[in-house]
Amino acid sequence: MAKTFDEIPLSRPHTPLLDRLDSPADLRALPRTQLAQVVDELRAYLLYATGQAGGHFGAGLGVVELTVALHYLFNTPHDRLVWDVGHQTYPHKILTGRREQLTTIRQEGGLSGFPKRSESEYDTFGVGHSSTSISAALGMALGAQMAGEDRRAVAIIGDGAMTAGQAFEALNHAADTKANLLVILNDNNMSISHSVGGLANYFARIWASKSYIALREGGKKVLSAMPAAWDFLRRTEESMKNMVSPDALFESIGFNYIGPMDGHDLDELLDTLANLRDLKGPQLLHIYTTKGKGFAPAERDPVGYHAIDKIEPNKKPVVVPDRPKVKYQDVFGQFLCDIAEQDSRVAGITPAMCEGSGMVAFSQRFPERFYDVAICEQHALTLAAGMACEGQKPVVAIYSTFLQRAYDQLIHDVALQNLDVTLGIDRAGLVGEDGATHGGVFDIAYLRTVPNMIIAAPSDENDCRQLLYSAWQHPGPSAVRYPRGTGPGATIQAAFSDLPVGTARVLREGSKVAILSFGALLENARAAAEALDATLVDMRWVKPLDEPLLRRLADQCELLVTLEDHQRMGGAGSAVNEFFAGEGRTPSLLNLALPDDFIHHGKRDRLLAEHGLDAPGIIAAVEARLASPRANAAHA
Repeated sequence: MAKTFDEIPLSRPHTPLLDRLDSPADLRALPRTQLAQVVDELRAYLLYATGQAGGHFGAGLGVVELTVALHYLFNTPHDRLVWDVGHQTYPHKILTGRREQLTTIRQEGGLSGFPKRSESEYDTFGVGHSSTSISAALGMALGAQMAGEDRRAVAIIGDGAMTAGQAFEALNHAADTKANLLVILNDNNMSISHSVGGLANYFARIWASKSYIALREGGKKVLSAMPAAWDFLRRTEESMKNMVSPDALFESIGFNYIGPMDGHDLDELLDTLANLRDLKGPQLLHIYTTKGKGFAPAERDPVGYHAIDKIEPNKKPVVVPDRPKVKYQDVFGQFLCDIAEQDSRVAGITPAMCEGSGMVAFSQRFPERFYDVAICEQHALTLAAGMACEGQKPVVAIYSTFLQRAYDQLIHDVALQNLDVTLGIDRAGLVGEDGATHGGVFDIAYLRTVPNMIIAAPSDENDCRQLLYSAWQHPGPSAVRYPRGTGPGATIQAAFSDLPVGTARVLREGSKVAILSFGALLENARAAAEALDATLVDMRWVKPLDEPLLRRLADQCELLVTLEDHQRMGGAGSAVNEFFAGEGRTPSLLNLALPDDFIHHGKRDRLLAEHGLDAPGIIAAVEARLASPRANAAHA
């Protein structure tokens, strides 16, 4: 019986067997009778290490047995394991030589929170977004086939990720290729129906057995001359499967469907996977697991324990400020509820990010106008476009990094038709510990090239609320990009203000230098402006720009500095450069932004400082530019 924990251990647990496993080869050298102990020790160490570092929590606990079984039976890394999304790969990292490093996960210089090819040969495919595993594993299976190599490819995908179109595109193609691909559907939220109990496990083991497969194929050959008899047996088999497997979808596509079975029954998993390992063609094993398995609070609240913060055993009591800061996602959620009270045309749409986008209250207060479309970003945008065609006012809440998946729909279905769709773009800019896969540092570049689109970049919580309202009032495509977490603590005004599109606000008049701040770095810009005696402008709008103000500042100042939490190439600074180039003017410009690179994971403030986007970095860059001979010659 697997051990269940009620608290996260603060001291390192006793794991004598796990401590001997520095690679999957060490695991495969163990007798099968010791694997249950490995499971218990692995779960205990996972609880401890995640508590030390923080990070994704429930998903990994749910696949401990599966991870042990896969690395025990498959010759990894020669055989390829492709994990979808990557939230569940902490046990995989522990078993593949990174056990002691797990306490550094998601920290600067430490392990990535997701599979990363440059980190380990066992991380066969880098992920962070969902629903790519089947496509990637199929590509690996076909690549091995082309090279004449005998290797297995296994895709492990959750039921949530299976809702995306790409997963079904890959399934359809895999069946057509007849590739030797095993797809493991990890069902941990009952979004795909399943039967629970011994009968389901029994049939799953029988259907995966070599004797059953041989009998089935042999019977097919013998009865091929008697179509009526074969059809009768085939329909009987399908009926038996449907007794314990309600969904025949995968069989109809062309997969040999096995399951559902208990993903925490280690012996059943080992027997079934051992049979499936040697079968030819596309196979799908459907298991059901419990997210947070082995940690009682997480089993009761899988959403709340999706991820946890680092546990500080001797942390001093937190002093709650008089006016606690509000997260930007909650500013968005309150805006959506308030505007829905005023206008019955408002609809809220999200691709499986209800909690993360602050839409829980809206979903409860306006359930008939709330649409969670699952992990289907493309559908979310075109759904909104269809609603707008009927005179409704849809608002799509979507993370910056996930909007990339719906770029075609944004252009062709929304912007080309100039439809009234508002995008609340969450997690814009650096996202810290989640790293490069989740960084929202490309949205300005890919949005501002789209005709009919307007783009706002609020600098604080109240600005976010008012710019959301202003964008929503605009009769066409609009986007408001705001960061993860809390703002500077601005007072949020309940009354809405329709801020003029394309109008900035000057917060400070100075001499020589003007700092043009786009979005969430305004407080850093304010500190720098004070030190430099610079003019400070909160630009508010990336598209359209406040062109009259830009002309005035170019006439008055020796240097214009653009500042943004976005990649330099194609960003807001590029927009300012293009404006002056179009007018035939050559003012001295300094663009402060992120480099042409994928930014590693770490604390957001540290990453900003590393790239010169904190106040000292801004001051140093401006002083260096003013001191350069070229700058002095330009203003002689």
